[in-house]
Amino acid sequence: MSTLRCYFSLFLSLILLALLPRTLASDAFQAPRPILVRITKDTSTSLYTMSIRTGSRLVLDLGGPLLWSTCLAAHSTVPCRSDVCAAAAVQDNPWNCSSSTDGRGSDGGGGRGLCACSAYPYNPLNGQCARGDVTTTPMLANVTDGVNPLYPVAFPVHAACAPGALLGSLPSGAVGVAGLSGAPLSLPSQVAASLKVERKFALCLPGGGGTGAAIFGGGPFHLLVVPEEFGMVSNGLSYISYLRNPKNGGFYLDVVGIAVNHRGADVPPDSLALDAGTGHGGVMLSTVAPYTALRPDIYRAVIEAIDAELRLIARAPPSWPFERCYQRSAMWWTRIGPYTASVDLMLAGGQNWTIVGASAVVEVSQEAACFAFVDMGAAAAPAVIIGGHQMEDNLVVFDLEKWQFGFSGLLLGTMTRCGNFDFSIGSQ
Repeated sequence: MSTLRCYFSLFLSLILLALLPRTLASDAFQAPRPILVRITKDTSTSLYTMSIRTGSRLVLDLGGPLLWSTCLAAHSTVPCRSDVCAAAAVQDNPWNCSSSTDGRGSDGGGGRGLCACSAYPYNPLNGQCARGDVTTTPMLANVTDGVNPLYPVAFPVHAACAPGALLGSLPSGAVGVAGLSGAPLSLPSQVAASLKVERKFALCLPGGGGTGAAIFGGGPFHLLVVPEEFGMVSNGLSYISYLRNPKNGGFYLDVVGIAVNHRGADVPPDSLALDAGTGHGGVMLSTVAPYTALRPDIYRAVIEAIDAELRLIARAPPSWPFERCYQRSAMWWTRIGPYTASVDLMLAGGQNWTIVGASAVVEVSQEAACFAFVDMGAAAAPAVIIGGHQMEDNLVVFDLEKWQFGFSGLLLGTMTRCGNFDFSIGSQ
């Protein structure tokens, strides 16, 4: 019975791939348009997933270089001597994966001894990796005008096959990972190549439940809000240049200092810098880390600044992994969440990314809320990892061509949130 299901799934995939030229040709007369996907948060792992691979869920990884998922035993492969394989080889086995446990067939050529291209899928949560065939897989998403979904479009991408064991610690029902870096085989790069849109994407991660949204390919981003003139939230973004780490595919911000309630914490500027030679240090964005994590020396300086600012607010016992917790009844509550203290990431060029309200605090019980920053320990390479909680209900945009990062700040201040994207079908 399981064999019949496998062949039936393979048959459906082949039919969808066969229809791709017709789907794309039917839209050839239209200007290229970006695509829209829903984002959900898994409460048990705090990871974010999207449904784009013919209905299957993929985990978002900002620093991931490629797409990977489990594959059927019978799957297509890509020749070793191809442009796609050259793009996959850019990774060059960065995690030193062993080939003893992999997602490949016997020779990748159906017993004909053909050379099949391989890549190295990596689980960003538990650090496990494997070696697997590169295959072609169909994707399905809705074209969007930035306000509503308009109509579905199918397109092919290349992904690495992974063994089922690599799904460990990922959300239940997830079949793989969607890498969002600027690498050639990342999802944004492949969407741009397949649909002839911009190498640019926007993320609006959901906070407090609900559904967020991602748009790949540029264009505007609209949320339901009153008054309506504030709905086009993409018009109000601040932009800075992001940094690239030569040792990985992550997005890094050029942060020169940290302030708490506009008073500088005792953090030397060079302690936040990215060392381009070693790849160590720097301030990295992550959709895998649940909360912002700081290197011990930086964390201690920020905690001391927090203590000085919040000395009059009654504390509550620590709640792992948080050290500083406070009684909810002693807090001042606003429309942006519990107001304790603002944390400014002071950016090169004079701008600040301000973390405040619901972004700075997490409610752990009906009686307590905690400062949502954690000590990463001594082993991690970045100086700071900005986690998913601090990006929730913020619109962030990554322009891979211009190396620019755009951010809105906490949307709750404008009476909207990422769950307010209108997913009802709009008119073309």
